[in-house]
Amino acid sequence: MHRTSVSALLFVVGATAASTPVLADDLLGFYVGAAFGQSHVRTSKEIIGDTNFDYDFDATHSAWKLTAGFRPIAPFGVEVEYLDFGNASGSGNVGFGGLTQADAKAMALFGVGYLPLPVPFLDVYGKLGVARLHTTVSEVAPVPVDAPPSLSAACPVGVQPCGLPGEVALTLSDWTTNVAFGVGVQGKFGPLAIRAEYERLGGSGDSPDLLSFGATWTF
Repeated sequence: MHRTSVSALLFVVGATAASTPVLADDLLGFYVGAAFGQSHVRTSKEIIGDTNFDYDFDATHSAWKLTAGFRPIAPFGVEVEYLDFGNASGSGNVGFGGLTQADAKAMALFGVGYLPLPVPFLDVYGKLGVARLHTTVSEVAPVPVDAPPSLSAACPVGVQPCGLPGEVALTLSDWTTNVAFGVGVQGKFGPLAIRAEYERLGGSGDSPDLLSFGATWTF
């Protein structure tokens, strides 16, 4: 599904850029932008109270990001991004515990390399960098018979299932540093560029991605 969506977005941007009578020069300098799209929120956490039980979470959600960048020369640039992958919900494993919700946000720094195309109004580029990812998950965890009373906390609002015998509701929050990478294409219309991008944060357990469509403005 992701491959089909990426192909469709790249086709739309390329076709739009090719149809314009304006031939833009390389957009060098400082730029800002925003984009919206769909994410996959992926994470894996060990359930507290049962060290032999791990649950992988993978759910989709609407997402958005803000971008600021600088392109000093045609083949190279740098970007900093804030990415909000959304607060995705899952079903968990009723009776056995599991992750029921995951919220992922990140700050990322990329180096951007542009292909030397003979078409002045079109850019194809790749991105590689590092991201600081903040993930908050809600889970219903199996608890051993000898679990301390402090684990029998009240169920947070919106966390299901709740109140099942032998289970408690928990919220975990942590930070991870991840490799970040992506690919994209943009059509240029003067200082405006229309972008389609795919980005992913790779890591052990925490690896959300984002397929987005947006725009940047070069000053």
